[in-house]
Amino acid sequence: MDWDRIQQKLHILSDAAKYDVSCSSSGSRRANQSGGIGNGAVCGICHTWSADGRCVSLLKILMTNRCIYDCAYCVNAASREAERAILTPEEIADVTIAFYRRNYIEGLFLSSGVYRSPDYTTELLIRTARILRDEKKFNGYIYMKSIPGTSAQLIRELGRYVDRLSVNIELPSAPSLRLLAPQKTKENILVPMGHIRQGILERREEKKHHKKAPSFVPAGQTTQLIVGATPDSDRTILRLSQALYDKVELKRVYYSAYVPAVTGPNLPAIAKPPLLREHRLYQADWLLRFYQFKADEILTDEAPDFDLDLDPKACWALRHPEFFPVEVNRASYHALLRVPGIGVTSARRICAARRQAFLSYDTLRRLGIGLKRAQYFITCKGKYYGATTDPVRIRQLLLAWPSARRGDHSPGRRRTGPVSR
Repeated sequence: MDWDRIQQKLHILSDAAKYDVSCSSSGSRRANQSGGIGNGAVCGICHTWSADGRCVSLLKILMTNRCIYDCAYCVNAASREAERAILTPEEIADVTIAFYRRNYIEGLFLSSGVYRSPDYTTELLIRTARILRDEKKFNGYIYMKSIPGTSAQLIRELGRYVDRLSVNIELPSAPSLRLLAPQKTKENILVPMGHIRQGILERREEKKHHKKAPSFVPAGQTTQLIVGATPDSDRTILRLSQALYDKVELKRVYYSAYVPAVTGPNLPAIAKPPLLREHRLYQADWLLRFYQFKADEILTDEAPDFDLDLDPKACWALRHPEFFPVEVNRASYHALLRVPGIGVTSARRICAARRQAFLSYDTLRRLGIGLKRAQYFITCKGKYYGATTDPVRIRQLLLAWPSARRGDHSPGRRRTGPVSR
């Protein structure tokens, strides 16, 4: 293998892939097999922070940045002047194995421009995955992008080899697609998602009867939405996310602040990416997935965009003074999850501890409850410990705390979940 030529291609294609944020730790249980190498079950795979705090790595590249589509926001658009390259399936497999043996990576995250056609591009992705699995005996994590418009048969075949698939929606509404990506349609994005979901459900049913039934996208499917490239409201984006979680059982929705790397007549003229808005979306997404909130509760017609000064959960609490304060010794688990400062773990601790005895304020402190925030929304044995019950004053007090205590962080640091509870 000509490593100098490969290195040149890698430099081009890894740089072209940097705007894709659809990375997460592995949900796969693909263990190593006799005679093989790699293991997707031991650790999370991707260039991100895993749920237990580890930083994990992967080879994140495009197969090619040649693309027949001309999306206005994309650095790899067909009309854009850029240095182009393509790696063959054999080259990608060889590089992946070489990097894995040197302990540079723990898996592969492979995306691609639409080369010739969606089906042709997917056939190349399948060939890459087949070489890694069948010829190289690679049992590590493989995450690939499903190309919008790909046929159901090819999606089913690709899903047999990979741990996770992603079909990127990118723009949250049909008018936005027509404006910035006219060659893409809502249907050719959502239909592949439906095929993946159906394949997952079928394989789940097969597993009930045959434990050794082959896997199909065991770590689930994800998507990515660009934030700030169009005038779509935060509510529009969040409602779409909830619909995807409900209808196609997505594992994750990733939000990517629009990076003004290219210019165009239909693109917004912004000085820097809206990273804090992206962070608020991640926080709200967390509320959808783990805190039993609905999108229409978090944002309304009257307030369709996030308050950038305060996290979404605190904003909801301040808009609903009739719900508070809740008595921690009697409130349901669902009600406790609505309290700012009380997360999933804290709510479970409270429910477990109060089976033994009534909880005091000091007991809550010993349980690690975030009382700096929660004190304004709870009572303990009937006593209220907050300085005020006025929502306007509570907001002022919450904003008076340093940003890290309010759930904010430096906009330059990307996270996949909220800091606040």
